[in-house]
Amino acid sequence: MEKVEVVLIPIPAMGHIVAIAEIAKLLVQRDDRLYTTVLVMHPTLDPSTTKYNESLGASTLPDRMRVINLPRVESIPSDTKPGTWLSSLVEGQKPHVKEYVSKTRTQCELSLDAPRLAGFIFDSFATGLKEVANEFGFPWYAFSASGAAFLGCELHLQALHDEQGVDLTEFKSSDVELKIPSLANPLPAKLLPSVLFQEDSLANFLEQARALAEARGILVNTFFEFESSAVNSLSNGKTPPIYPVGPIVKHETDCHDVGWDGSKKHRDIMEWLDDQPPSSVMFLCFGSHGSFREKQVKEIACALENSGHRFLWSLRKPPPRGKWEPPSDYANFQEILPKEFLNRTAKIGKVIGWAPQVDILAHQAIGMFASHCGWNSILESIRFGVPIVAWPLYAEQQFNAFLMVVELGLAVEIKMDYRRDFHGDNEIIVGADGIMKAMKHVMEQGKEIRKKAKEMSRISEKTLMAGGSSYSSLGRLVDEIIDNQP
Repeated sequence: MEKVEVVLIPIPAMGHIVAIAEIAKLLVQRDDRLYTTVLVMHPTLDPSTTKYNESLGASTLPDRMRVINLPRVESIPSDTKPGTWLSSLVEGQKPHVKEYVSKTRTQCELSLDAPRLAGFIFDSFATGLKEVANEFGFPWYAFSASGAAFLGCELHLQALHDEQGVDLTEFKSSDVELKIPSLANPLPAKLLPSVLFQEDSLANFLEQARALAEARGILVNTFFEFESSAVNSLSNGKTPPIYPVGPIVKHETDCHDVGWDGSKKHRDIMEWLDDQPPSSVMFLCFGSHGSFREKQVKEIACALENSGHRFLWSLRKPPPRGKWEPPSDYANFQEILPKEFLNRTAKIGKVIGWAPQVDILAHQAIGMFASHCGWNSILESIRFGVPIVAWPLYAEQQFNAFLMVVELGLAVEIKMDYRRDFHGDNEIIVGADGIMKAMKHVMEQGKEIRKKAKEMSRISEKTLMAGGSSYSSLGRLVDEIIDNQP
């Protein structure tokens, strides 16, 4: 039996590594001929990726899958802007990827039993590595960690810029509404990603979109029933074949969330949830880069205390102003919360640091999820049928919030056009009344949205099973890879 290897390369961000590693597992589980290798780039944006890589020991990986850490790229200046940092990293990793390909080809020539390299799957933010694939004559595919609707938006914006000469930076703070083929409703331009409004990051955005057109196919972390209109809009003959392979949600009942190393804290959280009635707890968590400064924290605290509902709040400490770092945990929550808040809410609430988000969302006590609307978080909420209260922060999260609130009716907004940078230095304060109103709406009047979320959860559970839409899509991808190997 022939042995075929696929190399997958994510960017060094937690959600992307997890998603691509899960795809690698799905591929080897689907076809006995396939072998997968995940090459992880360094340095890392997210310290928890190191924990993830360490957790991927031989005992946790399926047969025929491996994870290899590429050498660090030490030549990137510390003052490199976030908008160009990633492209610099990809450029610096090209020699290491070339070296891996050369060694793999040599091994294949020396041993008939060695897997034969068939192609690459690149994170959509790492498509600069296509030059390596092209140089060696290997087909390559792209993986979009965002949804199909955003992929369609990205390709449409690139066409507006390249074909119609539209200056996308002029959409900043604009009242214009855009007709996007992957959306049914007009999109306010102010909800576009911030990267479009700065020249250096815009250039990278456009280059990424152009590269996608060269891919043999595009894997998308979504499923047809969730984004059917968007998926159909991409089947226009102009876009490479689309393979919806989601929802990719890492949840294993016998282990903890990725990056979670506090077993006692984990146990405390889950035992507290065990004591709460079903669908009674409001869960607030804003992603690996989500944090707020003191004024906003106090508004959230006021909203929670006055809501009258149980809550579980993942409260993270922002990095120092001007520092491009992820949040950390507080040594003492008293330093940031209103005086006596913890005492007054002790019977109905719990404040925590890093949250084992998937485990929490899977718990029956959770009735609502206040989220930054990162795509992984959206899929996790869908997978477990938890309605979202949308509070986007950065990247494409404003777009995702629009999709969930306006297009799909699966979320209620706190402030859809809220926007801040990674540093949180341009933070706008959202008042307690607006926060409380949105959360109470879901908890007290959200019967219809809860019903829709539960139904989508039921569908999402089946889509990766035999006969499901994503199962079939993955099968088409496997056939494509094996049939078109060089």
